Amino acid sequence: MMRVASIGECMVELSDAGGGLLARSYGGDTLNTAVYLARLGVGVDYITALGDDPLSEAMLAAWQQEGVGTGLVVRLPGRLPGVYLIDADARGHRRFYYWRDSAPARLLFELPQAPKIAAALLEYHLIYLSGVSLSLYGELGRQRLFAALDAARARGRLIAFDTNFRPRGWSDLGTAQAAFRAAFGRADIVLASTEDLQLLFGPSGIGELPTGDAEREIVLKLAEPAVRVSHGGDQQLITADPVGGVVDTTAAGDSFAAAYIAARLGGASPAAAARTGHRLAAAVVRHRGAIIPRSAMPQRLDCSDIVTEKGA
Repeated sequence: MMRVASIGECMVELSDAGGGLLARSYGGDTLNTAVYLARLGVGVDYITALGDDPLSEAMLAAWQQEGVGTGLVVRLPGRLPGVYLIDADARGHRRFYYWRDSAPARLLFELPQAPKIAAALLEYHLIYLSGVSLSLYGELGRQRLFAALDAARARGRLIAFDTNFRPRGWSDLGTAQAAFRAAFGRADIVLASTEDLQLLFGPSGIGELPTGDAEREIVLKLAEPAVRVSHGGDQQLITADPVGGVVDTTAAGDSFAAAYIAARLGGASPAAAARTGHRLAAAVVRHRGAIIPRSAMPQRLDCSDIVTEKGA
């Protein structure tokens, strides 16, 4: 059965609850995508490391309730998950503040369990990761991750990479540029944004994308509400409908990625998949936090024909 592996880190999420109070939830870019994939009917497992504390237990329970598989989550005694605070302005634009330097997810590919995880990745139809995923690991961890992706691609598995560049996650720009280029060279699907590419590579950053390779699928999020999809030698501009009532743009890109991947796995064209991504992202930005209530999920997204196998 078709399954997706999503690799990265989930953190405790704190957001404004009004009256000087904070609401506690959880989130992280690849975890957000995994949750939305599960809600769209895709079998998905989350691959990360957590501690043995009550917060980690609560995260696992929440993921399992969402239908996200947790069989490859490594538990490290004495460690605590990272924490981030969302600060959103009146227009819904947000800033993040992190406490995560000793989070267990950063050690994932240096642990004794790393070979087991690498072997397990060979069995997934698609492996999803992001620029944030790459920033978690040191040089050794990234080398082991890339080796695992190479082995998976040799078995015919697909790699989807979302740029999600966060400068504070990197010790220097050169290391980040090298890691992103290595990921671009391995990705079958690249979900990028002009903002990420300019921050990372400068004004000519778009030129780093492998758009000249007709075998690759490039989804470029533009400054205006639209994406440009390049696939099979063709390019299409897919605009998004105007969205009113935006309160928080957290996970807009993560949910777009989930809907796009789900639609493509279900047989939709790249253009139809992009429209599906726009629809889900439009719903997400009308709510606070990374994961919106199930009742707020749009109906009849183009993902209904996906073959699923739920994890536990």
